[in-house]
Amino acid sequence: MYSLTFVPSALFQLLAIFVLCFLTAPSSAAICHVDDETGLLGFKSGIRADPFGMLSSWIQGTDCCKWNGVTCLSGHRVTSLSLAGRPNNLTTTLSGTISPSLSKLHHLDGIYFQDLKFLSGPFPNFIFSLPKLLYVYIENNNLSGSIPANIGKLVQLEALSLEGNRFTGTIPSSIGDLTRLIQLKLGSNLLTGTIPLSIQRLVRNLTLLHLERNRLSGAIPDFFSGLSELRSIKLSYNKFTGKIPVSIAALAPKLGYLELGHNSLTGQIPDFLGKFHALDTLDLSWNNFSGTVPKTFANLTKIFNLDLSHNKLVDPFPEMRVKGIESLHLSYNNFHLVSIPQWVTTSPIIYSLKLAKCGIKMKLDDWKPTETYFYDYIDLSENEITGSPVKLLNRTDYLVGFYASGNKLKFNLESMKLTKTLKYLDLSHNLVFGKVPKAVSGLTELNVSYNHLCGQLPPTKFSARAFAANDCLCGSPLPKCKA
Repeated sequence: MYSLTFVPSALFQLLAIFVLCFLTAPSSAAICHVDDETGLLGFKSGIRADPFGMLSSWIQGTDCCKWNGVTCLSGHRVTSLSLAGRPNNLTTTLSGTISPSLSKLHHLDGIYFQDLKFLSGPFPNFIFSLPKLLYVYIENNNLSGSIPANIGKLVQLEALSLEGNRFTGTIPSSIGDLTRLIQLKLGSNLLTGTIPLSIQRLVRNLTLLHLERNRLSGAIPDFFSGLSELRSIKLSYNKFTGKIPVSIAALAPKLGYLELGHNSLTGQIPDFLGKFHALDTLDLSWNNFSGTVPKTFANLTKIFNLDLSHNKLVDPFPEMRVKGIESLHLSYNNFHLVSIPQWVTTSPIIYSLKLAKCGIKMKLDDWKPTETYFYDYIDLSENEITGSPVKLLNRTDYLVGFYASGNKLKFNLESMKLTKTLKYLDLSHNLVFGKVPKAVSGLTELNVSYNHLCGQLPPTKFSARAFAANDCLCGSPLPKCKA
């Protein structure tokens, strides 16, 4: 009898508990704050195409904290929005505009829109209404127009990156009011004018100053002495004139990257650059620097990438004590190196060696570098090099490009190994003989003109120019071979 009275009572209690839990359990919609959901769905409505389904999980009534690219860290409020495509893959991008509805995400501290190639429209002014925003990375998209003159009102920002868009106009002087900035990256846009002097006010935290690949002009401001935390300066591919500012010398203890290539800078390379013991990369290429390379460069023992090409530099080039250079580019100056420097030959790991028109007069068979495995580019064009590159190239496994035009190389082309990675080969204006091997069909670019090659050409995609002025080559794209 006891069990008969207990069961209904127990069932009733269990039913009551179930109903209570059902009524009090939060729904998925309740988990996502209404402002966050509205703001995010508003952004989604501004996207015209999403071929990769990047926003497919953004469904009304579900927990938006679990949506792709959304992070919630503050009381289940959205704090970060990160959407990234894959570089050079257009199927992983978004097409559309950035909706101002994102202004509803009041707890947002980071916006990361990267490599969304067809994301267009003007600068997203709604970010001025986000009081907690610290990090803005809107990179490699298609935004245009000017950077707002009042950008300095975003005083809380610690990182501002708009690189890789199509912004025009000048860099606003108010940017100097962003005194908490650690990173300022405006490279690869269409910006004009000069670098605002107000940037010198960013003395407390700034580590990265990247303004490369714009249309900036004038002198590089001499205001670096107070920017003691700088680790990276990238100003390449602009229209800067004048000399390297003396105040850059104050950055010697910490600066790792100094990239000033592809401008119109003049004068001598300053001796103080030899004191930059932390320097990883120095690019002064494609300027009008003259005189000699300072002897103090021997102190750059940690440098991995050195590019002084396309200037007016003269001998002697200093004997460097670098422990392992990865990339060296000295081409098209007025050097007479005679041979490839010993400190290059003994480098344990080197990827790129470009010494075109550097007055090298050696026999290539005699050059025996310690390491060839990692080479991807070698350019020895327009020297007086003799012998054969066969032993050298047959020791490489990952070579992408070999350029040796305008020398006196003499060897049978059929004896040269064409690695699967090789895409670019220029042996024009040499003494190369033999037949053109079938393997050249896998190359992207080829030039073997002005040699002593003979025989029928294998099927290739190259024009007649690639094979011009040889002894007796024939077959498409040249005239037919005689029977």
